[in-house]
Amino acid sequence: MSLTDLLGSVVLVEVFQVNCPGCFLYALPKAIQLHEHYHDKGLKIIGLATAFEDYGKNTLGNLQRLVESGEVIGETLKALTRQGMLTDGKLEWRLPFPVGMDRVQPETEPLTQERILGYTRHCLPGFDGLSEERKEAALNQIRNYLKQKTMKAETFERFALQGTPSSILFDRNGHVQDISFGQIDHQESLIEKYLASAD
Repeated sequence: MSLTDLLGSVVLVEVFQVNCPGCFLYALPKAIQLHEHYHDKGLKIIGLATAFEDYGKNTLGNLQRLVESGEVIGETLKALTRQGMLTDGKLEWRLPFPVGMDRVQPETEPLTQERILGYTRHCLPGFDGLSEERKEAALNQIRNYLKQKTMKAETFERFALQGTPSSILFDRNGHVQDISFGQIDHQESLIEKYLASAD
């Protein structure tokens, strides 16, 4: 599937990790509701599993088990078990839209001070206005994150996502209209806006 094949539709890419409890408690059930309500009106949803941490759990194999049998793993399994949301350790629902895996490859870029500073400025737009103490704390946090970051996910990085769950909303012409992280209340109204738009 290519996004160019979906021109003429409003497209929501729901980005999640297999080992992300919040994705399964909130984002994916909401995406299913949006699919059920707006699919016939021109909304196409694509689930995109990614990995920016827990690389041994956020894998294509675990995604395949999820899609084929509803099997969840790791922190997702623990959280959904506590919430009583599983039957025999499996989800009671299936994803009714196409699901794919982000391209995850080894991170080869060396960990330099310039890379740490650039990544910090990207994540914290007001970084340069912080006190020296807060700057140093932010740089240390980013340094530690980048040290453990042995892989990189293409879509996750291309759209500068902050974590999961995230969503990317495209209008009927294939232009990005919104990139959101976490629980978002404005998503449905945006979808309605772009569905109502002829161009």
